[in-house]
Formats: sequence, structure tokens, C-alpha cells
Amino acid sequence: MTRVVIVGGGPGGYEAALVAAQLGGEVTLVDTDGIGGSAVLTDCVPSKTLIATAEVMTGVRESNELGIRFGARGDSDAENAVHVDLAAVNGRVLDLADRQSGDIASRLASQGVRIVRGRGRLDGRERVIAETEDGEQGFDADVVLIATGAHPRILPDAVPDGERILTWTQVYALDQLPEKLIVVGSGVTGAEFASAYDALGAEVVLVSSRDRVLPGEDADAAQVLEDVFDRRGLTVMSRARAASVTRDGDVVTVRLTDGREVTGSHCLLAVGSIPNTAGMGLEEAGVELDRGGFITVDKVSRTSARGVYAAGDCTGVLMLASVAAMQGRIAMWHALGDAVAPLDLKIVSSNVFTAPEIATVGMSQAQADVAVPKVATVKLALQGNARAKMQGLHDGFVKVFCLPVTGIVVGGVVVAPRASELIYPLAIAVSQRLTVDQVAASFTVYPSVSGSLAEAARQLHLHGEALTRA
Repeated sequence: MTRVVIVGGGPGGYEAALVAAQLGGEVTLVDTDGIGGSAVLTDCVPSKTLIATAEVMTGVRESNELGIRFGARGDSDAENAVHVDLAAVNGRVLDLADRQSGDIASRLASQGVRIVRGRGRLDGRERVIAETEDGEQGFDADVVLIATGAHPRILPDAVPDGERILTWTQVYALDQLPEKLIVVGSGVTGAEFASAYDALGAEVVLVSSRDRVLPGEDADAAQVLEDVFDRRGLTVMSRARAASVTRDGDVVTVRLTDGREVTGSHCLLAVGSIPNTAGMGLEEAGVELDRGGFITVDKVSRTSARGVYAAGDCTGVLMLASVAAMQGRIAMWHALGDAVAPLDLKIVSSNVFTAPEIATVGMSQAQADVAVPKVATVKLALQGNARAKMQGLHDGFVKVFCLPVTGIVVGGVVVAPRASELIYPLAIAVSQRLTVDQVAASFTVYPSVSGSLAEAARQLHLHGEALTRA
């Protein structure tokens, strides 16, 4: 029986443990902070639970067009009629995260995985030491997987205090809505929290060091989001880099490198992540790290040390829970001799949980613009979709990319409420190399927002030409 020791209980770790147990391994999972890792306890599950409440508030505030009125005679607007109890919201967030963690732990135990609570480190390539409350425990291993995740990056002159200067792991301790929240960082995490707290009713200022929000996403999609932010009164400060964040009583001041200052009641720092790889004996065991401290892995999750694999945010490979889980599964399939395909990032779908959501898969617009031969593109605004009109949706679009001549779908973008659900047909098309004609030939419900995906595919029927339509 192959002895598998996994360090880290996040998606990369617990999914690997389930696969290893399924394949007959003797599996030990060493975990420090709680099964599920940051994805379940402090990141994905909590933030998307908070965002679920924000989505309801967005719907309420934009319901006037649908004929919904508040008050006995309809003389009250949504802003005055509905408010958020943040203490109740965050209580639900933390309870749901705890229950999800417990469910995963129960599943692991039911599959025979031994869970050890402690901090793990390598003692060479074939042994893991766990520092537990009862002292050190050693575990010999034929296969080791490192899945220790990452933690929020802290600016030297912006140290969180957990009360008014916060990282995204600390916001769930708030019991009152911030009067004015300054979000530093306009990547996915910053944009999501800015959008959510704006919907919950806080005044929000988003400090972006780049020309636009979400610099790594589709430019058309980012522009839609900026337009929505502007309409809803959310302030975006572009090309503004934070130099320091200080607190004086109930006032937080963000000083920018150009000398400007922004004051508010709270500040949320969303300026990147640092891998949890320090002090683990990795380099001593022959595991190569890059300059940022991330573990270098190949497409089957192998590190530079024989028998040692790594998965998840500690590798810096497209830091998504879904990718971490797949890296962990691939590692165990490879290590235990099952059929395995290398990780293919070209078929990964991802989503930004703003309002509206932004979902992408496959080739990006930036890649399509320089592709040779030229990639065919169709972009359809949601305003022309019947279901979108019924729901009062005015912002967003679908965009589909296909290869010339063959018409194979190579990418797509959806900007809409629930884009995370709508991207799935395009994800299937990209991963299975379906053509636009095959997508167009599939039935969609009428009326439905997904009908725009089929319509975009139909408009790409003449894929032998280099089309670009808006």
C-alpha cells in the first residue's frame, strides 16, 4: 500500500486525499487551520456567501423598473425600505464556512483518510514532521503533496489591525456596515469586495494602480463594470498607488504615492498573496522555489524533488480553487499510476463575482487580437436578448471566439448576472473542441440569456472569413 502524506487541507489537499484513498493509498492529511483551507474558511466560500446577500440587494435596488414598490402606497424607495444587518450576514457567512469545512472533514474520514491537526514540514523527500499540540509526529511517505496555500500580502506601511485596516480574511468580524470603505487593489478580490459592499449600502472608493479595474480581464468586460460602478456612485481612483494606510481613532487615511490622501472609516487591502512555503524544509529536500517563494511544478504537479508534488496557490499556477483541486487530483493520478492528462490552462473557466459577473474561458480578446490566422469574433449585447429585457438587465454581453476555416470554439466571455453558470456551455465547447455550428445546432430554451450564446455561434457560421462584429 502506497503511503501518501499531504500537507495542507485546502482544495488541492483534500481533493488529492480523496483520489489517493480511492486508488488504495494509505493517506495522511496534515492540516493547520481547518479542512477546506482558505478557500472554504476565509476566501471563496465566505466571500461568495457575502456576495449572495449583495446580489439580493442589487436586485431590490434595481427592481423599480419591474414594477416593484415599497411601502403601503408605494411611496418608499428601496434605499429607505431595505437595509443590511451585517452582523447577521457575517454570522451566516462564518457558520456556512464552518459547516462546509465539517462536511469535507466527514467525507475524508469516511474514505479512511487520517487527519492530523498540526503544522507540517518536510524532513527530506520521504518524511513529513507534524508539529501538533501533543508534540512532533513523524510520517514516512512514498508520495508527498504540498498544498499549503497562500496568505494576504501586507504592505510595509499598511499593517492591518483587524478592526478598521483589514485583509480579506478579516472582514467577516465586522458587525456594522462601514460608512466609507476604501479598497486598495483593483484585481479580482478588490473588485469583488468593492462591488459587494457598494451593493450592501456602504460608500466605496476603489484605489487602482492601473488604468482600469481588473487589468487581467477582458477589456470590454472591465469597461462594463467601470460604467456600472460609476452609475451606482462607486468611486474608482485610477493610476493611484497606495503608499501607506494609517488609523487615527475611527478615521483611516490612505496616502497615495502622488501625495493625495483618501479618508474613510475602513480600509480593505487586496494587494496580492504570499505563498505559505517558508520554514517547511522545502529547499533542503530539493524542492525548487521561484523568486516569489512559489513552488515550481510541471503539468502533472511534480516538483524538482522525486516523489514530492505540489498543488494550489503555493504553486502560483492560476490561483483558483478549481485549478488547485485539479492539480491535486492530477498529482495523485500520476503518483499512483492511474490514467492522467497534464493540466491544460487553456480550458480553465474562471469568474469574477462582481455585479454583473464576468466569466471567461479559453482564448482572451488580447490573444485573439494578435492571433495568426485571425480569430473570428462575435460580441452580442444583452440588451437585445428577450429574457434580459424581461429581467431588466441592461449591462453585459456575450462574446465568442472561433478559429477560421474550422470554426472550432477557442474562447468566450460572458458579462451578466450568473455568468458563472452561463459560461459552462462555452467551457464544454472549448474543452471538447466543438465548432460554432455544433453549438448553434443545440437547442436553447426560449426565452433565456443562454440563447445569446447560440445566437453568437450562429453569427459565426461564416467562419471562413475573419469576422469582427459588435
